[in-house]
Amino acid sequence: MAERKKFIEAQIPILNEGLRVLGTPEELDQKTIKLDLTRQLRGKGLTVTFRLFNQEGKLVGIPNKMELVTSYIRRMMRKRSDYVEDSFKAQCADIRVIIKPLLITRKRVSRAVRRNLRNTAREFLLEYLKEKDFNEVCEELLEGSLQKTLLPKLKKIYPLSFCDIRVFETKEIKKIDLKKASERKIESQVEGMEPTEESTEEAEEIAEEEKPVKKEVKKEIVEEKE
Repeated sequence: MAERKKFIEAQIPILNEGLRVLGTPEELDQKTIKLDLTRQLRGKGLTVTFRLFNQEGKLVGIPNKMELVTSYIRRMMRKRSDYVEDSFKAQCADIRVIIKPLLITRKRVSRAVRRNLRNTAREFLLEYLKEKDFNEVCEELLEGSLQKTLLPKLKKIYPLSFCDIRVFETKEIKKIDLKKASERKIESQVEGMEPTEESTEEAEEIAEEEKPVKKEVKKEIVEEKE
């Protein structure tokens, strides 16, 4: 007779919270879980994919991929403005990552200005990430401190209406120092961690009214892709 599955708690150190998942530590090891943090970030459409690791019978979730949702990016776009995208690999202090910045100008600009913005952002990020470990960069992205550090550098070239990292992920998550990552706990702007199925527009309205509403956790367990 097959063993009945039970809900167990997985710790998410970067959010300083726990999350109930269905299964066993052995079955869920190396699986991923995707959380929508739109409401907790007050309308910023961000999803985070965590990789679960079995540590002596306990599950620990480490960020594997952070991505801005498409609907959120569309709302940031304005008529008579240009956007600058880029995608490149960078070396953190511990592992390599893939980073995709997204910049939106206030008005239409020439190709030379867009190229200058792209190159400046790339040079800054390549140098900045060398001194930070992967988990530390994820924390800064949640807090928004990395974006705030990058923006003044780019404003010297041309005023921007939007500056953020569209995608931040790694293919080398297994090489991360799990003990160090699992001990990190931060006080970020994330209040709780229950993802919602509400649209981003609704999340913004509720955030403005300062009426936090908790919804059922939306979890998506998927097999690791080879």
